[in-house]
Amino acid sequence: MGHLKKQDAVSALRRWLLTGLLVIVPGVITAWVLHWIVSTLDQTLFILPEAWQPKRLFGMHIPGFGVLLTFGILLAVGAVASNFVGRKLVAWGDAVISRIPVVRSIYSSVKQVSDTVFSDNGNAFRKAVLVQWPREGVWTVGFITGAPAPEIERYLRDAYVSIFVPTTPNPTGGYLVMVRKTDCVELEMSVDAALKYIVSMGVVAPPLPLAESQER
Repeated sequence: MGHLKKQDAVSALRRWLLTGLLVIVPGVITAWVLHWIVSTLDQTLFILPEAWQPKRLFGMHIPGFGVLLTFGILLAVGAVASNFVGRKLVAWGDAVISRIPVVRSIYSSVKQVSDTVFSDNGNAFRKAVLVQWPREGVWTVGFITGAPAPEIERYLRDAYVSIFVPTTPNPTGGYLVMVRKTDCVELEMSVDAALKYIVSMGVVAPPLPLAESQER
């Protein structure tokens, strides 16, 4: 009887420990990520004159002030670049950078990616698909990034699409694969839901579409 009680106590302690981890770990990681973001963006304060520094104005460091400053800078740059004069200035800046060796290669690559991902007219990362990777019979979730490059496309006999297959649990790395369009299964889940599914290593399953959930 005493042995059973000891086993029950150990089992209860193990269960409490796991429950505590499940409660604390997400909060700690979230707080750490937010702290890293705020600390990183606070580094933008160095662009302010010494007299405008929060420590000089208010007599103390204000955490998160760099976030507001970065947000304001992005809004200001976006507002200026949206009008005719701003677009001309951006085009002039691009032309200058395109004449600088090495820098132009890096800048043009980053600009093409950002224009594709963040543009309202772009189709990159707008659709989650199911593809067989890394071999037939093994399925994974990927994202359509566009069509293959023209030079590559002329060697492909059928209609292909470029798919980014992210790694788990870090979706910032992955593989670019070109898959027949007919071999891709378009999913109804959103890109955010698909990313959560990938990051959680399949633990956080996206909810069923409303129509299917009602049928069940």
